Amino acid sequence: MNTLLAKVFSAVFHPLLMPTILLGLLFLLAPASVGVGMFPISARLSVLSLIFINTFLVPALLIYYFYRMGFVKDLQLTALPDRRLPYFTTVAVYAFASYFFGSKLGAISEVAPQIGLLLRSITCSILLVAVVSLRWQISAHAVGISGVIGAVLGIMIKFNEDTLLYPLAGLFVLGGYVLASRLHLNAHTPAQTNAGFGLGFLVSLATVFLFI
Repeated sequence: MNTLLAKVFSAVFHPLLMPTILLGLLFLLAPASVGVGMFPISARLSVLSLIFINTFLVPALLIYYFYRMGFVKDLQLTALPDRRLPYFTTVAVYAFASYFFGSKLGAISEVAPQIGLLLRSITCSILLVAVVSLRWQISAHAVGISGVIGAVLGIMIKFNEDTLLYPLAGLFVLGGYVLASRLHLNAHTPAQTNAGFGLGFLVSLATVFLFI
C-alpha cells in the first residue's frame, strides 16, 4: 500500500463518518431492522442528514476550533495529549445526539428507537477510546470500522437480513485496508489496531443482540 492510498482510506473512513456510513447502509438495505421501513427514501435521507450533522459536522468543527485556539497542536491527533479534549468533547456531542434521536425526534424516536440505541453504542465505544487514550494510543479508526462491521453482522444474523451479506464481506475487506493504512502511516502499532478492532466489534455486536 502506498502512502497516498493509505491517507485516502484514513480520510474516507474517518471514525466520525462511521455513524453516517452505518446508518446509511442500514437505511438503504435493511430499513425494517432499524424501524424506518415505512418511511419514504426522502424521509430516510433527511434523518441521515441530521445524523451526519450531529455525528460528523459538529464534532469536526469543534476539533477544528480547538486546533485554531491552540488546545490541539495537530488535527490528526497523533499525540496522546491532543486526543483527550477532542475525544471527551465528542463523547458529549454523541451523548446528546443519542438522547435527541432516541427521545426527542417525535415519530422517529417512537418507531425507530434502534437509531438512538446504535448511537448510544457508538458513544460507549468513543468513551472507552477516550478513557484508554489517557494512557495508550488505541486506534479510533479501527474502533470505528469494526463497530460498523459488528453492527451489520449482528443485524444480519438477528433479523436474517440476507441483503447485508455482500456488503458485510466488503466491509471486512475495507476494514483490512483501513487497519493496514494506519499501520503504513505509522499512526499505530499492530497491538493498538487489533485492540481497537476488538473493542468496536464487541461493543456494537453486543448492543445489537442485547438491545436492538
